[in-house]
Amino acid sequence: MSAELAFQAGLLGHLSASPSVQGVFGHPARLFDRAPGGIAYPFVSLGRGESESADGDGVDLIEHRLTLHVWGRRDDADSVKTGIGALRKALRAGVPELDGAWRCVTCHVVYADVFSASDSRLLHALVRVRALIEAG
Repeated sequence: MSAELAFQAGLLGHLSASPSVQGVFGHPARLFDRAPGGIAYPFVSLGRGESESADGDGVDLIEHRLTLHVWGRRDDADSVKTGIGALRKALRAGVPELDGAWRCVTCHVVYADVFSASDSRLLHALVRVRALIEAG
């Protein structure tokens, strides 16, 4: 399994298990690789992922940045902003556990941006997560 796939699965599992995330996105939490149609708001879907080698001193490290898309209704903007806080809180509580030959060393939110979606009834946020992943 690639570091990217292991991180994606571990991150979704970690966030889904967080009480703060469940408080905003439901239980089970509405977190998706690709959101199905007709899903209730607010929800999170995965976006762009970027990886690059961060090796050093005989350690096999990968820096991975993954964008989370938070979607909500404009008339409930607080849920989108509260959702960003819940995602941050979940990652401050600990790093995701990864399957396979990988270990997440660090993981945190480095960027968040809230803006109007192309559908004027919706609000959209980008949350960029940065992780260092080590080969186990």
